[in-house]
Amino acid sequence: MRRRRKMKVTQAFVVARPPEQVWAFFQDVFSVAQCLPGAELTGQDESGAYEGSLSAKLGPMTATFEGAATVVSDADSMSARIEGKGVDKKGGSRGRAKVDYAVAAEGAGSKVTVDADIQLSGPAAQFGRTGLINEMAKRLIEDFVDCLEAKLEAETEEEAAVIEAGEVRGLALLIASLWAWLKRLLKPAS
Repeated sequence: MRRRRKMKVTQAFVVARPPEQVWAFFQDVFSVAQCLPGAELTGQDESGAYEGSLSAKLGPMTATFEGAATVVSDADSMSARIEGKGVDKKGGSRGRAKVDYAVAAEGAGSKVTVDADIQLSGPAAQFGRTGLINEMAKRLIEDFVDCLEAKLEAETEEEAAVIEAGEVRGLALLIASLWAWLKRLLKPAS
């Protein structure tokens, strides 16, 4: 029997830039992908879908999902939906994701909310504990925000083009995320 797991991941972060600037950044999908740890865009097909891969190292397992994603944006509400799917050919896992995000003013900056529905099947599904996945997403988003802010601070397009997220260090990420998740679970109620 094939293992399947559905997860809901909700995150929010603040960027010290006006919403219009953050929204404009999100419209450059190739730059966004450079800031996603483990993501690589390889092109765009005739239908407008973005092709690429997403890699993650989780302890002894490395999953590289190759696939495609579509992005539908609504400039009036500064929101978008990303739908993607991919296959890890080596490990036999499959993944699907629907991600909604929105950019809104927050003080002098912007708040970005991300709401994702993720489905994993195959060996990667064993890492699908929602609390742990949410904690890992939080840590990956911290790296994403650091990269995004560095790109927005770059003085030239050439300088911004070479800024990208670091490699996903699976074991370190997993241990740090598991530790933070456990601390939250064991924290006494106030």
